[in-house]
Amino acid sequence: MVVPAVLESQTLWGLQAVGRRPQRRSPSHSLGGLIGRLDAVCRVTGEHGLEPQLVLQLFRHLFYRVTAWALNHLLLRKDLCSWSTGLQLRFNISQLEEWLRKQQLQHSGALEALQPLIQAAQLLQLSKKSPEDAEAICKHCTELSSQQIVKLLTLYSPVDEFEERVSVAFIRTVQAKLKDRDDPNQLLMDSKRTFPLLIPYNPTPVPLDSIRVPSYLNLDFLIPL
Repeated sequence: MVVPAVLESQTLWGLQAVGRRPQRRSPSHSLGGLIGRLDAVCRVTGEHGLEPQLVLQLFRHLFYRVTAWALNHLLLRKDLCSWSTGLQLRFNISQLEEWLRKQQLQHSGALEALQPLIQAAQLLQLSKKSPEDAEAICKHCTELSSQQIVKLLTLYSPVDEFEERVSVAFIRTVQAKLKDRDDPNQLLMDSKRTFPLLIPYNPTPVPLDSIRVPSYLNLDFLIPL
């Protein structure tokens, strides 16, 4: 659901008029559908009484996956690397951020997990001409690797006559500023990464010896101490 909902959906009125490429087909999933699925997951965790600490870890993991899938596809699709896509992408991410706050999950680590995708959207919207622009890109895109930044600049495609393609000289300027950065030498995020699961110990306030076990369960071997 992530790629069509986050990258391909066009919900901003008039965006196509300012240069976004027309889609060949409608996205199979909408952003509203993705948020509805997150609502369902959140509802199930509540119905089953999942520990709050586990819920926070779950949504941190889910939003990491959302970022990884979306960013990896963005890095491989030249048709999505444009100013208008960056604008729409930032709007879509803001809807996910608002959902996290509404569900009181903003401290789960999920907002931080979205940062690489947020910075990719900002990169597509930033000016890409002067040395000052190169400095701004390097300053703001700290959650993107050097390879990811250069790849997005290389793929950036003007969609109308008012935009200019990113020059080779500008890309080399950015590369020179990034050469001393100590970051992973990889282009794509690890979409299969799993985080360690920390299971909290929350003892029940109910004395176990006060519980009466129904006889029909045939659990006579349970003897109170």
